[in-house]
Amino acid sequence: MAELLLSNSPVIAPEAESLFSEVSKYFKSEELALLKNAYFFSQGAHSGQFRKTGEPYISHPVAVASILCQLHLDAITLAAALLHDVLEDTSITKAELSERFGASVAELVDGVSKLEKIEFQTKADAQAENFRKMLLAMAQDVRVILIKLADRLHNMRTLEVMRAEKQRRIARETLEIYAPIAHRLGLNSIYQELLELGFRYFYPNRYKVLLKATKAARGNRREVVGKILEAIKQRLEDAGVDAIVTGREKHLYSIYKKMVEKQLSFSEVLDIYGFRVLVRDIPSCYLALGALHSLYKPIPGKFKDYIAIPKLNGYQSLHNTLLGPYGLPIEVQIRTYEMHRIAEMGVASHWLYKSNSEDINDLHLKTNQWLKSLLEILSDTSDSIEFLEHLKVDLFPGEVYVFTPQGKILELPRGSTAVDFAYAIHTDVGNCCVAAKINGENAPLRTKLKNGDRVEILTAPYANPNPAWLSYVATGRARSSIRYFLRTIQFDESVKLGERLLNQALSSFGIDPETINDTQWERLVRESGAKSKKALLADIALGKQLSAVLAKRLVVPGESVSEISSSSNPVTILGTEGMTVQFARCCYPIPGDTIVGLIKKDQGLVIHSHDCPAVARIQKNAENVLDVTWGKDISRTFEVGITMTVVNQRGVLARVAAEIAKADSNIDDVTMESDKDYTTMHFILQTKNRQHLAQIMRNLRHIKEIVRLSRVRN
Repeated sequence: MAELLLSNSPVIAPEAESLFSEVSKYFKSEELALLKNAYFFSQGAHSGQFRKTGEPYISHPVAVASILCQLHLDAITLAAALLHDVLEDTSITKAELSERFGASVAELVDGVSKLEKIEFQTKADAQAENFRKMLLAMAQDVRVILIKLADRLHNMRTLEVMRAEKQRRIARETLEIYAPIAHRLGLNSIYQELLELGFRYFYPNRYKVLLKATKAARGNRREVVGKILEAIKQRLEDAGVDAIVTGREKHLYSIYKKMVEKQLSFSEVLDIYGFRVLVRDIPSCYLALGALHSLYKPIPGKFKDYIAIPKLNGYQSLHNTLLGPYGLPIEVQIRTYEMHRIAEMGVASHWLYKSNSEDINDLHLKTNQWLKSLLEILSDTSDSIEFLEHLKVDLFPGEVYVFTPQGKILELPRGSTAVDFAYAIHTDVGNCCVAAKINGENAPLRTKLKNGDRVEILTAPYANPNPAWLSYVATGRARSSIRYFLRTIQFDESVKLGERLLNQALSSFGIDPETINDTQWERLVRESGAKSKKALLADIALGKQLSAVLAKRLVVPGESVSEISSSSNPVTILGTEGMTVQFARCCYPIPGDTIVGLIKKDQGLVIHSHDCPAVARIQKNAENVLDVTWGKDISRTFEVGITMTVVNQRGVLARVAAEIAKADSNIDDVTMESDKDYTTMHFILQTKNRQHLAQIMRNLRHIKEIVRLSRVRN
């Protein structure tokens, strides 16, 4: 069949001729033969098919291959680009492709074909699941996504034939997903064009207005920009710097984003022009920078050195904003020719797919590390929407550069905290972190990092992630790792607690838990709609199922009970149950208090003092109230609230803190309310039991300035 297609397809379209001519400059003869063979095969397979533009369908894969040719990608990738739609749109099979073009080409075409089936739905969960599949394919072979990006770019170039509604949907996908991926891979030329085309079709009216305004501004400023360009060239020549200087107009979408983010009108966005300086080597970059500073004054705070500290996608350049004539801000980028090639082509700039790992350059290593982190997030996340949330964070990184104690540089999104830094080092470091030192000084884990911070993470072997971290971490890796740990640990703890609660309910009906056989369990799991016995036990602990109802149904199918017998044995609380047993912050129960347990859906068992108003409000719903009691030899500490009124005198707080420490307690939190003569202090302390709290209170009463002292009960 393949030979028939080849023999029936002797005509080469002009676009294909141009492609073959271009690749012949760097392809070997056998590579060019592979590409031509792929072209004729694809042309025959798509024979009789046309695009909505009216062109023969083969024009599309040729255009996709031509885009990738500009990145100087290898013959296998370009052949796969020419064939990328044959599995989806024709009767050709993967086995046929493999037999004719080799396994590598067939795998790439198959990977792209699977992505072709992805249609981003309006429903969030469907879109997230499709995006998850796309990123998984990219992590397996990044060439798949390169072909997909080129495919999307050509489709965007021909989007005008689509109806307006479809234009907006495709443009939104492009702006939110494909353009950020192109940026993350360092494909600047593709990234910028995707942004411009996405802006044009998603905001057609804004695009037209802005395009008209920039054309008018271009005419008004053309003479000024020309003078600046000549002045820069002359100053560099006088300084002995051999450079190519070009002026460039800022892209419409970047102007629009600046207007939106800074709430500016178009007339207030002055720096719509930038200048690029290309030099031979790195020393010439800094020499050129000094020469330009002697021509125009730099604006403080605008200088960025991406040569010393490259971006994660391998981008290197010096950026600065200078104050030009007539107060016009001038953006200048200074880089070497090699840096410029990487800036435009990113991960494709030195394309290598060789068995020798020594041939993989630093840029590929960084890309591979990022793709590996994608797989880690993917394996830690069961929810597609959650995965999309994590990933969008990493696709829109800021520029905070921080140092490890050994001097290694890490790039993190703006707003990252010490916890994000810990997880960037290693998941185990993040899970066990307890404190941080920033620039040699102790700092809270929630501290936001700044450029140049030197961060040291302190860990403890038995420490665990705190759910509160989720409220301030900024990276997808940290967020997914914390959620994965909490979800896993909470499930295991929930199973254990659920089993205890069910055994208590069985005992209250005079049933020995050991007498329940596998058949009874299987029937109960099936009737309850649970996935497994463990899942059912976890549901009990989390309040999704009532232990009393399930206990009765284990023995008498189809029956239920409304409450546990008054003769039931209380559940023993040890304080080591983990997250499935929580201690209410409204009454702060501690060992020695009389307590009750409330089963709350999705929260598990919440322990309250018996006289807590929260308990009184729901006593009528007895099925959610459990008898609980403290166990013996409890070793952990518990939070307790105390309040005191003190006379306003210097040093009182210090004496209070000293007495609390002397009683072997820690202060978790303190707030104060003051008037002219007195201050009311509210403390949250760590205490072992009522006896320990009594000792703390006795110590505090030795302070004569304290006029009132009490425990906070409700």
